[in-house]
Amino acid sequence: MNSPLSAIVVMGVAGCGKSCVGAAIAARSGGRLIEGDAFHPAENIRKMSAGIPLDDNDRAGWLVHLGQELQATVNAGERPILTCSALKRRYRDTLRASMPGLVFVFLELTPAEAEKRVLARPGHFMPASLIDSQFAALEAPHGEPLTLPLDATQPINVLAETVDSWLKPCGERDLAQTA
Repeated sequence: MNSPLSAIVVMGVAGCGKSCVGAAIAARSGGRLIEGDAFHPAENIRKMSAGIPLDDNDRAGWLVHLGQELQATVNAGERPILTCSALKRRYRDTLRASMPGLVFVFLELTPAEAEKRVLARPGHFMPASLIDSQFAALEAPHGEPLTLPLDATQPINVLAETVDSWLKPCGERDLAQTA
């Protein structure tokens, strides 16, 4: 990827494929994958594991920490590819405040597909019982600048190629208009 954009967030509800798509984007771009889930405090993990949805207060410190991780990665000369649900506009704005030029790749899918995928993930702390709360909290980023919505049911390589093409210099003039 030859782009002045400093960082990418792969976002969406649980089960949309953030980790797989983020890894594919990082592999194509030489970027550094940052798994947002790895930065949740123990209390957040405990709550989610118990089937209790996180609220804005639970996410506030986590989002600030992710913003700091984005900055540190860029300062180290790397392009971060962050996986983060970023469900609400205010969450995305917290991340944007830490990193000018932040790009969001929004992986969209239906609640039924999300549930099917989460049920198929062994050993993850996020239970399928929280899928409804994820969709209830979701404020889709349609119309937000530097945001690319994608159908999460497409093959991972197709999604990564689409992101790569979207970030090419010839397409940068259209990024602000993409929704």
